[in-house]
Amino acid sequence: MEMPSDFDRLLFFEHARRTAEATHAKNPLDADNLTKWGSVLLELSQFQNGSDSKKMIQDAIDKLEEALVVDPTKHDALWCLGNAYTSNAFLIPDLDEARGLFDKASQYFEQASQLEPQNELYKKSLEVTAKGPELHAEIHKHGFSQQAMGPGPSSSGSSKQQSTKRSKSSDLKYDIMGWIILAVGIVTWVGFAKSNMPPPPPPR
Repeated sequence: MEMPSDFDRLLFFEHARRTAEATHAKNPLDADNLTKWGSVLLELSQFQNGSDSKKMIQDAIDKLEEALVVDPTKHDALWCLGNAYTSNAFLIPDLDEARGLFDKASQYFEQASQLEPQNELYKKSLEVTAKGPELHAEIHKHGFSQQAMGPGPSSSGSSKQQSTKRSKSSDLKYDIMGWIILAVGIVTWVGFAKSNMPPPPPPR
């Protein structure tokens, strides 16, 4: 089976967002639907830039927190909240502020893991977030913040060693962020498939 293209993913998650919105209008206290809606917004935030991405992540956090008001033991909502705070942390240049978000993410991953101890994904997320501040420092030191937030002064130095370092840190960042995003995407995809939601029409 082929991995869906970015455009197919965007269509799928946009369709899922509309479905969640419509379901919420009928039943605002459906914790499953609020969790799906939050995770879909988190996925869609990856297609945005800078402040739009932050805004969408905040919308995702709001929906996931609503889900937890309805059902405080909803482990998948806790896990998605952890991902939302992790994603947000990487978008914030200030390490101290980001560290607070990584700590919050860790708390949510820890709670999810306690509620569902056999879930390897939750444990892995907790491990990854523990490395968050270190990775954040590397990424922002090498100018990722400028890439994410738009053009800005480029980092100086053009020695081979620096560019190798930059490439390694960038690879690591994409590995971890990609892993988190893929994991959320798979969970969302499976969640919607279980709801027997009709898939969007295939592109012709």
